[in-house]
Parts: sequence; C-alpha cells; structure tokens
Amino acid sequence: MSPRPFPLRPQSTTPRARTTESWHYPLRHHNYRIFVALSLVGSGGVWMQRLAQDWLVLQLTGSPAAVGLAVALQFLPMLVVGPISGVLVDFFPKRRILLVCQSVAVLLAAGLAVWNAMGGTDVWVVYASCIALGITSAIDGPARQVFVNEVVGDAGLPAAIGLNSAIGQLGAMAGPALGGVVIAHAGPAAAFAANAGLGVAVLVMIASMRPGELHHSPAAPEPGAKRGQILAGFRFVRARPPLLLVMLLAGLLGAFGMNGPVVLAAFADGVWHSGPAGFGLFNTVSAVGALAGALVATRIKRFGRKGIVASAGLFGLTQLLAALMPTQEWFVVMLIVVGFMTLVFLTSAATAVQLEAGASVRGRVLALYFPLLLGGHAVGGLLAGWLTEDFGVRAGLVITGALGMLSAVVIGLGLWRFSLHRVHKAS
Repeated sequence: MSPRPFPLRPQSTTPRARTTESWHYPLRHHNYRIFVALSLVGSGGVWMQRLAQDWLVLQLTGSPAAVGLAVALQFLPMLVVGPISGVLVDFFPKRRILLVCQSVAVLLAAGLAVWNAMGGTDVWVVYASCIALGITSAIDGPARQVFVNEVVGDAGLPAAIGLNSAIGQLGAMAGPALGGVVIAHAGPAAAFAANAGLGVAVLVMIASMRPGELHHSPAAPEPGAKRGQILAGFRFVRARPPLLLVMLLAGLLGAFGMNGPVVLAAFADGVWHSGPAGFGLFNTVSAVGALAGALVATRIKRFGRKGIVASAGLFGLTQLLAALMPTQEWFVVMLIVVGFMTLVFLTSAATAVQLEAGASVRGRVLALYFPLLLGGHAVGGLLAGWLTEDFGVRAGLVITGALGMLSAVVIGLGLWRFSLHRVHKAS
C-alpha cells in the first residue's frame, strides 16, 4: 500500500465536517478548554525554567558558550529518550504520564529555587537540572500532543492539533518573556519558584478533567507484540519522504533559528547593554509576534508543503534582518516579526506531521519529530554560543539566519523532486 499524500486534509464537505474544521470547534469540549489552559501554563512554565537556567549559567560563568552547553543539555536527552518515549506514549495512559512528568518538573523547579536562594554557585547543579528537565520533556511532549486525540476525538482533531500547537508554541514564547521580567526584578530563584507554582496549577488542571468524557485510543497490542515497536515509527516516516523532509526541516530550523536564550541574552548583554530588563523586553515582544502568528496559523486550513517551506525561509530571513538592525528600537520591531514567523512555521509543520500520523503510531512519530526539532535546538545552542564568542553577536545571528534560509531552499527542492517523481511514476 503506497503512502498517502502529504499533508492530509479533511475532504468531506458536509455541514458537520465544516463545523469540526473551524479553529474554535474543540473549545466546545470541557476537557479541551482545560487542556488549552494547562498547555499554555505548562509550556510557559517549562520555558521560563529554561530561560532562568540559561541566565543563571551566564551569571555564574560569564560565557555564552557555557549557556550554549546548558541549552544543549536541556535538549540532547531527547535524542536518546525520544524513540523510547514514543512507545510509552502509545502503550500507557497519557493522562497518567502527564501527571508523573509534571510532578517531576515541579520538584526540579522547587529544588533549584531553594538552592539558588541559599546562594548555590556550582554550575554543575544547573547542568544536572537541565539534563533532568530534558528527559522529562522528552516524555511529556509527545504524551501531551497525543493526548489531544483523547480529549476531542477524531472529529475535531485537525482543528485541535493546530490550536494546541499554536498554544504550546505561544507558551514557549510567553514563558521566557515572563521569566525575563521576574529575573530582572527578583532574580533567578524567584523565576524557579514561579515555575514550581505554575506546575502545581497544571497538576490541579489535569486532575480536574472529566475521565468519562475522554475518547480513549485504540487498545494497545499485547505485551508480547511490543517487540520492535520503537522501529515502527522509523518505518512509518521512512515510507513517507515528504513527511521525513518536513521533519528534517523542523530539525534544521531548530538548529539554525531557535536560539533565543543564547542570542537574546547576548544582544541584551553585549550589544544594547540593557541587562535582564532588555532580555525580558526582547522575549516579551517576541511573544507578541508569536501570538499574532498563532492566530494566523490556526486559521489557515490548507497551508501545504509550499507554505511550510516558505514560512521556514521567511523565518531565517527575518532573523538575518534582525541582526542588521542599527538601533535597539528597530531590533525590537524585528523581533516581533521573528516571533510571528516562528509560530507560523512551527504550527504549520507540527499540524501537518500529526495529521499524517495515524492514531496507532502518532506517539512514536511525534517522539521522532520532537527530538529532531528540540535536538536541533540543542545543537543550535552550541553553534550559536560558539559563533557568538568567535565572530560576534551580530555575525552569529546573520550566519544562523542564512543557514535557515538555505535549509528551506534545500528541503523545498527535495519536496519538488519528490512531486516530480510521483507525477512521472503515475504517468
């Protein structure tokens, strides 16, 4: 059986199909309204934690390269744990996985808050927390995405995926923005404590869901049939070259484009000399752009491969232009555009990947997608730190922006060649 065309789009034209495709349809579900809130709060809290860790490392070491190492340690565990976490997500209750992962995240945040408030200065403690958070996120991320299907069912899945992706990525922008403000006024310990409080709120929201209204996934195979299930996700993606290319593009953009903790900290500290307040401002305006991008992305029903590639290229271009801005005011304006393009690309790519993956293998496909995206982010953190130290802050962002544009061109050519091959094969 040949792979299905990518990306999938609902084809029914009945009134009900049109209703379920609307972006606000999933919000009719009580559980989904709670899920949207916990996704925003949880994602924002995790990214606040990451930013506070990165800023604390910069304070303790004074080295952008050390910040790059911290970023890498937060995301590299996904390369190892990711494929295994996909099996866990597909074969165990998602709600229970979310409760366990969120509990661990709360303990990590509270522990760092107490340690930093007591004057701890050993950077290896922060590095250890980065690794632990990376392992937790490698399991929590796919579980959270797949849980959407259980919350809304198949009818509202396309709209729910797009909205949830937008909300999650919005939290990834809003969390650092809030974290920057908290750090500027009260220090990293307060940011860690705030994240612990947000984590407790997420636990309460998960517990308040109505189990009887969940649409449970198909029954998992018997334990003896689980052998080789880790490779099932690889086989599924390998059989669909367009899906593989879009996932690779996300990984490349993660490496060359999503280095905010390193780049924005370096601009605030070494270019505009605005310190933590500037760091918080840069993240805030990025979040404003992200909100606009999220709203636009959730309303685009037929983005398609060309749209995904185009948004990736524009994402790289806006970063390059931001690096060339002559004043901090114009830099701030460009950050709004960068935030906008970030959400448009990430939401469209994540939605396309999830719609292509069937319910029985979705956890394992996402467990490959997230390591590519965030593992690329880890490598990009090291790359951005190295480029910043050796070539300067502006040059580092110009180089990574150009590499992002080049990635979009290469992947776009790959998708075009695949389309030509399908046409010739069909004729």
